[in-house]
Amino acid sequence: MKRYTAGARLYDVLSGERLVYRAGRVAGIAALRLGRGDIVLDLGCGTGLNLPLLLDRVGADGHVIGVDRSPSMLAVARDRVRSNGWSNVSLLEADVLSLDPAQITSITLREGGRPKVDAAFSTYAMSVFDDWMPAWTLIRDVVRPGGRAGIVDMALPTGAAAVFAPLARLACAAGGADLAARPWRALEREAADAEHTVHRGGHIHVVTGTLP
Repeated sequence: MKRYTAGARLYDVLSGERLVYRAGRVAGIAALRLGRGDIVLDLGCGTGLNLPLLLDRVGADGHVIGVDRSPSMLAVARDRVRSNGWSNVSLLEADVLSLDPAQITSITLREGGRPKVDAAFSTYAMSVFDDWMPAWTLIRDVVRPGGRAGIVDMALPTGAAAVFAPLARLACAAGGADLAARPWRALEREAADAEHTVHRGGHIHVVTGTLP
C-alpha cells in the first residue's frame, strides 16, 4: 500500500505503461469481447488506465465499476473521470479481502437493473495481492453465468527476451508483484473456452474466458 500511496501521481509515467504494459490492457480488453450496454468490474483499477478502453467498448449505455484499496490511486482515477466527463463510472475504495459482493450488486441494480456484472477484468493487480484467491472468489461471485472474465498479469520473460528478466524482476519488486503468482490459472481451470496469449517476450500473460 505504501508503494502505491507515495507514487500514485507518478504511477502512469514511471510504471512502463507506454512501452510495456499497455499492450496487455489492449489485448485483454479486445479478447474480453464486451458489448454495448455491458457492466464491467475493473478489479484493482489503480489510476484508471483501463477506463477509456473499457468505456469505448461498453458505450454510453454501459457502466464500469472500478475497485481499488489505495485512496491515492483512486484519487488519480477520479481526476481522470472528472476531466473526461464520464458519467458511467463508479469508483469504490475497498480491499478485496473485505469487499462484500452486495456492494457491487447495489451498483449493478442501480445502473443496469440486474444483480451481477457482465464481465470482470483485472490487470497487473492480482499478483500484488498476498493471496489472489479471494479476488478470484469475488469475480466468481459477481459475474453472471455466461459472463466473461479476463486476467492480465506478469511472469518472467522467456526465450530470447530472457535477457530482460533482471529488469522485469526490478520493476515488479518495486511494485510488490509476485512473478510466480500466475493468477490466470484459476480462469483457465474454470472457463472451458479460455484463451491464453503471451506478449512482450513472455512477460505479459492475457487470459480470457466465459464463466459457467
